[in-house]
This record gives sequence, C-alpha cells and structure tokens, in this order.
Amino acid sequence: MSLLVFSLFTILVFSSSCCSATRFQHQHRYMQKKITLDLPSKIGINYGRQGNNLPSPYQSINFIKSIKAGHVKLYDADPESLILLSQTNLYVTITVPNHLITSLSTNQTSAEDWVQTNIIPYYPQTHIRFVLVGNEILSVEERRNITANVVPAMRKIVTSLRAHGIHNIKVGTALDMDSLRSTFPPSNSTFREDIAETLMLPLLKFLNGTNSYFFINLQPYFRWSRNPMNTSLDYALFQGNSTYTDPQTGLVYHNLLDQMLDSVIFAMTKLGYPHIRVAISETGWPNSGDIDETGANVLNAATYNRNLIKKMTAIPPIGTPARPGLAIPTFVFSLFDENQKSGSGTQRHYGILHPDGTPIYDIDFTGEKPLTGFNPLPKPTNNVPYKGIVWCVPVEGASEAQLEEALRMACGRSNTTCAALAPGRECYEPVSVYWHASYAVSSYWAEFRTENVRCYFNGLARMTTINPGNDRCKFPGVTL
Repeated sequence: MSLLVFSLFTILVFSSSCCSATRFQHQHRYMQKKITLDLPSKIGINYGRQGNNLPSPYQSINFIKSIKAGHVKLYDADPESLILLSQTNLYVTITVPNHLITSLSTNQTSAEDWVQTNIIPYYPQTHIRFVLVGNEILSVEERRNITANVVPAMRKIVTSLRAHGIHNIKVGTALDMDSLRSTFPPSNSTFREDIAETLMLPLLKFLNGTNSYFFINLQPYFRWSRNPMNTSLDYALFQGNSTYTDPQTGLVYHNLLDQMLDSVIFAMTKLGYPHIRVAISETGWPNSGDIDETGANVLNAATYNRNLIKKMTAIPPIGTPARPGLAIPTFVFSLFDENQKSGSGTQRHYGILHPDGTPIYDIDFTGEKPLTGFNPLPKPTNNVPYKGIVWCVPVEGASEAQLEEALRMACGRSNTTCAALAPGRECYEPVSVYWHASYAVSSYWAEFRTENVRCYFNGLARMTTINPGNDRCKFPGVTL
C-alpha cells in the first residue's frame, strides 16, 4: 500500500475561478441527485490468502458468514471459493490479477476465455457484483505496461459480459491514493500529471459510461502515522471533536477518511467527471506492526473499524461533506492477518480474526451494536513514536539453512556491511551461523533503512529494543 504526497499550495477548485462555499454546496446537492446506488450499504470484507497458517476456503467463508458481512472481495477468482459462495447470500467481488491485465487487453478472445472460466460457471448462483481488473496497479514494477492496458482490458471484459446477457456486474479497478498528486486540502486534489491523461481520463470515461464505481484503497493509518504529532489520532479514528475546514469550499471535516474520499471526488471533478460513484475497496487499521510503526495496535484497530462500520451503515446514509447523504460501498481490510506478505510489519497485521476464527477484537458488521457494548481492550503503549535504538535480529525458530540465506542476502550487497565478521575482526567470534546472521541483518538494515529496506528478510528477521551485541562486538542499530 503506497504513501500520500502532501501539497502545501492551494489551487482553484472549479475552472478558472474560486467557488464560494454556498455555490459549492449547491452544486454538490445537484450532484447528489444525479448519483444513484444499486447496492445495499452492508459492509464487505477483504479475503486475502497470503499466509501459510490460514484456514480452508470452506472454513473462511463460514467465518465471513459468522461476522455478518454483506460482501466479500477476493483477490483472484478462486474456483473453490466461488462454488462455496454460491451457497450463501453474500455479494462477491472477484479480481483479475495484475499479471493477466496485458494479455486480456490484447484481444477479445483472451477476455472471453477469462469470463468463460471465472464467471460463467458460477453466475448467477454466486452473486458476483464486481470484477476488479487489477489491484494497486501503480505500485507494481511493470506498471507502465499495465496502466496502458488496464482500461482496454476492462472494455473487453464488459464486451464479453454483455455478449452473455450479463448487465449487472460492474467492472472497475482498485487504485491506491498514490494516483493523486496533491490531497490537502481536499479541494486542492488532482491526479498525478504522469497518469492524468493516459490512465485517469480513459478510466473515468469508462466508469461513467458503464455506471460503475471508482474503487479506491484508503488507509488513514499511513496518512496519520507519517506525522502523528500533527494530526489528532482521534480524528483518524472517527472520534473526538477535532475538525478541519477546507479553506476553498468551507466544508467541515470530522475525520480523516472523509478528507481522503473527497480528495478523490475533487480530483475526478477537475477532469470533468463529478458524478462517478466512489467505493472503498480496502480500508482498515493494523492491529500490530514494527516498533517504528506508531499506533499499530488492537485498540486502535478495533476503534477504527467499529466507528467505520457505524458510519457506513447509518440510515439514512451519512456520505461525505462533498457528497452528503450518499451510501459508500466499503470493504474492511482484512479477514485474517497474512503472515507471508512482504513489507513492514503492519502489512501482515490487518486481520480481524485469528486463523481459528476467534476474533482478534470484537466487531459487529451490521453496525447495530452500540460502541459502548464491546468489552474493554488493553490500553496501547505505542500511540506516540518510540524513541531509542532499535536493532534487527533473526526470528526465533529460523533454521540454519534459512539463517545462511539471510547471511548471504545481507552480506552480498556491500563490502562494508559484514566487514566486522571477517576472521580476526571484532565480531568474528563466536563462530556460528546464528551469531553471524544476527550481526549481518542488523548491519544491513541499519545501512540501507533510508532506502526503504525493512527488517524482514522474507520473514526471517524482526526488530528488537534489546541490544544483541556485546562489549567487543557492537551491532549497528537505528536511532528512532
């Protein structure tokens, strides 16, 4: 998931002149009348499977039913899951993996084959409502080829669906907030220049023409945690009395999610598409993370998701300041912690359930349970940034072969990283794979952390505040 770029400058909201708050709110009341919804406001759940300890699809779908989610989003079109979902009342979203986009865009036959394989055998018994062509395509290494092909692939899938008489499956793509150049204040928001003409305009034209949704992955945690001393945690968690007033429009914001949503709406408006509906394809809060990931804890995760569900299931719908009164289809991220995801620790800790189906924290997807009705959770200790030295060490239980791999990985990039491990040097003894690997991963992380290297090593390393070195061998660490 990509981080946002802040802008300290303001630009005009509409055309060449600044709108008054009254004129803006009148226009958006008109926009509200123009937008209709074809889905109930039940909350959805993202069902990812990047873990080696996760339950079977059969068990997982039973867990999804038990939490009373209304929708489920898959990151593929897993046949077993789609068959099992035919026995439920769940609405279903399936995803075309990023690596298939280019091939689907090349000719109609490829798209038809995909539809014949992944939709026709299951529909309508399985209530497929959305096909998302790709997920966060701007974050993948080969994004240039994919971004050029995503809208052609979407068009071809729609053509195949129509040929089969299927008109109520909407097609879209899930983008991250990295599609925006500026997001603050919301009225200043624009899409990035490098994709505005090549990707966003064709995408918005497609969504508008097919009456589909603009799907956006929103993670207020990352916006808040980049500078937690400048934004109120309560504001990010939908609680407290903090507000922000957009100086261009006069719109008053009571939470960070609404700010981010309206940033997307303003960016679409500036490209000439003010009426496209917005859906949140991912949002949540991490229940844990690395030592340097402030605010990632169970209490904050529970608070965010409980308040999110209350907001999104309200009757009548609340909407956002720019689009009051409109329901927003929303998928909570995610069903389970996924221990094989790469990146920082938070990436592996967004789940609401343990693998055995027991809750990491209690949550009510119907939004009917009072927020005061949940059992109290432990008070967190990491809501302010950690100050001190942190080291990177191997995880407990790593095999000798795995440690040797981590050692090769850490020492192979720079001659200086493992220089202290040479025979006769200060860290050579004790001569063991564990000791050498411990020094190597900490040294490598300390040397390259500024280049976004994480203390992870394919799951073989973790952070610690306990100095792993000794008087003779000083392990490199990172001062936070």
